[in-house]
Formats: sequence, C-alpha cells, structure tokens
Amino acid sequence: MPVLRVALDLPLHRLFDYLAETASVADVGLRVRVPFGRGEKLGVIVDVVDGSDWPVDQLKPAGEILRDLPPLPRDFFGLCEFASTYYQAAFGEVVMQALPVGLKRIDPPTRRNGRPAGISAAGRRPALTAEQTVAVEAIDPAAGFSAYLLHGVTGSGKTEVYLRLVEQALALGRQVLLLVPEINLTPQLEERVRARFPEAGVVSLHSELAEAARERNWRAAFGGEASIVLGTRLSIFTPLPRLGLIVVDEEHDASFKQQDGMRYSARDIGVFRARQLGIPILLGSATPSLETWANAQGGRYGLLTLRERANPEARLPAVHVLDTRRMVLKEGVSEPLIAAIKERLARGEQSLVFLNRRGYAPVLACPACGWVSRCTRCAANMVLHLADRRLRCHHCGCEHRVPKACPTCGNQDIHPFGRGTQRLEGWLQEQFPEARVLRVDRDSVKSRKQWEVMLERIHGGEADILVGTQMLAKGHDFPKLTLVGALGADAALFAADWRAPERLFAQLMQVAGRAGRAELKGEVLVQTQYPDHPLFAALVAHDYPGFAAAQLKEREQAGFPPYAFQAMLRAEAPVMADAIAFLKTAAELPVIAEHDKVFIYDPVPMKMARLANLERGQLLAESHSRPALQAFLPRWREAIEGLKAPSKLRWHIEVDPLEF
Repeated sequence: MPVLRVALDLPLHRLFDYLAETASVADVGLRVRVPFGRGEKLGVIVDVVDGSDWPVDQLKPAGEILRDLPPLPRDFFGLCEFASTYYQAAFGEVVMQALPVGLKRIDPPTRRNGRPAGISAAGRRPALTAEQTVAVEAIDPAAGFSAYLLHGVTGSGKTEVYLRLVEQALALGRQVLLLVPEINLTPQLEERVRARFPEAGVVSLHSELAEAARERNWRAAFGGEASIVLGTRLSIFTPLPRLGLIVVDEEHDASFKQQDGMRYSARDIGVFRARQLGIPILLGSATPSLETWANAQGGRYGLLTLRERANPEARLPAVHVLDTRRMVLKEGVSEPLIAAIKERLARGEQSLVFLNRRGYAPVLACPACGWVSRCTRCAANMVLHLADRRLRCHHCGCEHRVPKACPTCGNQDIHPFGRGTQRLEGWLQEQFPEARVLRVDRDSVKSRKQWEVMLERIHGGEADILVGTQMLAKGHDFPKLTLVGALGADAALFAADWRAPERLFAQLMQVAGRAGRAELKGEVLVQTQYPDHPLFAALVAHDYPGFAAAQLKEREQAGFPPYAFQAMLRAEAPVMADAIAFLKTAAELPVIAEHDKVFIYDPVPMKMARLANLERGQLLAESHSRPALQAFLPRWREAIEGLKAPSKLRWHIEVDPLEF
C-alpha cells in the first residue's frame, strides 16, 4: 500500500508517514487531512513511497486528500528545503507557514472567487535619465540568473527602474515578485504599479489583509492569474509558476528579517530563489546593507548606480550639522531649527521634525524617591502616552493607567522625563499656533486605511509641520516638503550593538531624502552633541560609499560580519539561571570539539534580558567559514535536542542574527 510522507506544522525535524490506498506520485504537493494524537491536522504531501521505516501496523490511514488547488511545485519544496537547512528550522514549519491561514484549516470556510483588481487606463511612462537607462539595459530578464544592487540616492527614480524591468518580464509572459519591507510602503507603490500595468493582474500579500483577501490573492498568484505580486517578507515563499524577476526594494531594511518562528532573511532567500530558478534579482536601496555592499564591491553582485535625482529640477538637500553643546534647547529643538520652520511656514512649504521615539515621554518618574515607570514584565521602562493617560511597554504591550501619585512614596509631583512624538507635537502646536501640525507614528496610524488617509492629507497640503518616526523615513514623496530636522540621534553612536552606526546612517540618509524631491530646494538640520563624528561628515557629503568603506574596514579588523558568519543559540525561561545553565551545557557538548573552525563564546544575558516575564540568555557560535558553520549547526542542534531542560525553558537557533 502506498505511504504518504507528510509535512506538518510542528517544530520537529521529521516527516510523518500515513497509509493511503489510492495515492500516487501525482499527489505530491497536495494538502491532506491526517490523524494526529486525538485530533486531526492538515499537512502537505511531500512524497509517496512504497514502504516506511516504521512498521506498517503502526501507521495510521490518511484522511481526505484535498484537490481544490494544483499541487505545490517541486521548486517550492526545494526553496523550503534550503530555508529549513540553512536556518535550522523544521521543514514542516517552513512549508506550512508559506500557506495562507485559510488553506491550513481542517474545515476552511467557503470562499468566493475573486479576480485581481485592475483599472481602466495605463499610467504615464516617464522618460528615463541616462543613469536609469544604463541600469535598465544592464538587466535582461531572459538571460538567466544574475544579482544586482541598484544603489541610488533618494529620489533618483529606483522605482521607475523596477517598473521598466517589470514591463520587460511581463512581455516575456513571466510573473514578477516585488518585495517591500513594510505595509505602510505598499499603498503608494501598489497604486503606481496598478496604474502602469492595468491588465497584468496585481495582488498584494501582507499581514494587514483580511484572511479571505489574503487567500484569494495567494490563489491568484499561485494559479498564474496575477502576474505581479507585491508583498512583504513572507511573500518570498509564494509559489509562482511563471516567476521571471524578483525585486527587493529598500533591501537594507531590518523588516526583511523574521524575528520569531522561523528566523529567516527574505532578501537572502530571494537571492537563493533567483539562483534556483535561473532568473535575475534586483536589490535596491539608497543605503544598502553592508553585507550587500560588500558583495557588490567583491563582484558577487553587479553594481548599478543612480547618483542624481530623477527630477531634473530637484537636487539633493543641503545637510547641516547643528552643534547643540552650547545651545539652549526648547523641548529638544534648537533655535536654528525653529527659525527654519518659521521660514518654511512663511513660504507655504512643509517641514518634518524627525524623532524616532513615539509616545509623550520615555519614562514617568518620581523625583522624591526615584521611582520610575518600569515594566513589571520586561527589562524596559513603560512609555507615557499622555493623550489616553496610559503607560505602555513597547516591547510586550503591557499597559496601565497613569498613576495620580507615586506608587512608592505617594508623592503627587511625578514628572515625565525625555520626550516622544506626542510631547513634541503638543509643543510645536503651542510654538506655531497658526500651523497645522500632524503627527505620524504607530499610535496615530494603526491601519492601512488610516495610513492612506494620512498620506492624502499630507499630499493635499493639509499639514504644515509633520512630526514623525521612521514610518516617514523612506519610500515617500512629498513635493512641498523642503525641511527635515532630526532630533535625538546621538544615542545610537555609542550603542552596544555594533550595527547601530549602520542603522543610524541609513535612517538619517533616508529621512533626509524626504526633503527637496521636487523643484523646491531641500535642507536638512541634524542636531548633535558630537558634530565631529565621521558619520555626520559622510552624511553632509551624501557619501554612502565612504561611510560603508570605513565601516567595513572596522568590521574586518574586528572580525565581524560580513567577514565572519554567526549563529545565536537563545534560551528563555522564568529564571535566568536556568537559561544560562542550559546554554552553558550546550557550549560544552562533545560535538563542538569535532568542529575546530567554529568558535563558541560564553553564554550571556541578552540586551533585553527580560521580556514578557521570561529571562533571556544567548550563546554565540562564530566561524570565518560559512560552510564550516553550516556543517556544524545541524549536528549541534541535534545534540541540543537531546539535552534535558526545565519544562518551561524554550530555545531556538538564529542564523545570521541582527539583534544581540
């Protein structure tokens, strides 16, 4: 009797065998109901074989094989196998997470059929600059695998390059996968793509879609009805029968790295998928990740450069560093920035004050006894949100009402310390009563619809001063915005995370790029107490290559990625001692001695040592050889799985970690 080999959504590195009388090899890739424990699960058939390693009398019969979809293709399983092997994730988890929720239900609700939305007329096709023309001509969707980095300054027209390449791929009858880092970048880009290709069938895939809409769009992509898929990181696993081009916009963004479940990089999976299928992939950014930049400098990726803005009337903004050491700041804002905002108000132009800290104030404190509003579940402070009188932890979501007096000593004179976007918004409204001040952060914009309304207000000139976090730092084009003021950037210069300078430079370059994107001249004022820091010199000169070269030299000297390869074993438990003891045991396993090219560091608490009532520790494994590390990790994981651990301890391995 045929045996089905089934992948189930379980954290186990194995497949499960079931008997099936009528199954055949043609059923590989179909979903199937199978008994599991006392209930039933939905899995995917990975193989149909004649026998099993298990005695036949121990195998249960499979349930119904679902035939409402074509079988998942072989290349999809190859992609999942790579992700499972590289990131040390269970194969069944990888396969099942790629499916929409509705397709993983035992009894899914009835769905209506839908078609990808379209519009009646094609959008305008702007003329290319000379640099854009070179970039478009360098990539041939019909020429097989190639990986390119498109390094273009903000406003240089990277999106137009994407669209021209999409046009070429569609002409060949191929599908295109366009990845963006965050949902808030999707509305404008999706509208532009639909306008340009009204007949192509454009679908979006992201977490804010309703379950039915996500399944409908996924089906349209898998069935080939949709030729363009616009999505966030999980979209990289969407099976596409005619895929001919992958584009990763803002490839440097940390949002492409999944931080829970299977911890993978959608950008890196994208490069593997392009190589697997023999198609081109284009990675675009004004501030590429240093790993990608090193690949381009080393010749592994082709490098395409856009040095000028696409609008012939637009110029890169002038960046000025304000030395605040001898300035008197008002709510963190310097007099030169206040004067610059007044000047823009008089000219009817828009200003953006950038502060990457939402809420009213980072902490509420009592000056009498020293009490501060710490989260009871995390090693973090609770942020004051004065608008709704709440204290909130931005890490675990815990919240409380603002106390009327100090919980420790009863002092009623408790104060907010520091400032967030809410506090800054209120002060700017008082300072400029005639101005329309609009705050844009995750508290004021919680859904796609709210974001679209906010964008309409900004484009419609209904705001004079924007107060925003990194939500406004990338991917947006506001023609009337001519001034950007950046506050509170110094903390990242001396952070314990060695990636902090890279992130800060990218953030400041991206937010600076919002200014002067049309014919109006732009200006950027960056407040700092360290004006002589090399990072700011590179920022003033718009010199990403110089900044990247200096950072890569430092990393090479220190032996950090991309000159080393890392994996992090993390453990969390109610008691830190249990987590550290488990990690210490893992660091002493005999298998480590068999891999002399891999170095294991001592276990230490994570930077955020306590999160959601769990204490967290970590253990770093490092090698100067990626193959050596990859050969070591599966054997190490298997040995760790054999360890006896406290019942409430949980652990995972993260390959190529971004956070420490």
